[in-house]
Amino acid sequence: MAAVGVRFVQKVSATRAFAKVAPHVVPALDRAVHRLTRGRVLLSAQLLPGVILTSTGARSGLPRRTPLACMPEEDGHGWLLVGSNFGRTGHPAWTHNLLARPDVSISWKGRDIPVTARLLAGEERAAAWKALLAFWPPYATYQARVEREIRIFRLLRK
Repeated sequence: MAAVGVRFVQKVSATRAFAKVAPHVVPALDRAVHRLTRGRVLLSAQLLPGVILTSTGARSGLPRRTPLACMPEEDGHGWLLVGSNFGRTGHPAWTHNLLARPDVSISWKGRDIPVTARLLAGEERAAAWKALLAFWPPYATYQARVEREIRIFRLLRK
């Protein structure tokens, strides 16, 4: 996508209106397209790299499939996930699932990969946050809207 298009999408995604609508529309579209293309296409990944996270519900114990933007790490063995919830007040449900049961899998470029999730803290979180802001600047807007610290998870291949 051209730089002008990316900047436009970043501006739109940082708005409160987007934060109200996107959590209801984007995941549903992503799940449908991902299923119809047998894991080959994730719509939101046209803007940002994305995965389908398969976790186990913290309370229900049922499998949960959640399309998420991610930042692949340079070594190719890890991914960062940001629990921004589009700048809404509460932590997204998938973050509770990862805290309760960190052994999960992701669908990455059509391949299912078993991974372990770890919540980042301290200096490790600060370094990851800096990299994430360079990767997708709207995360700063999301953090400014909420009092909670946005959760960041590192997923590593098993």
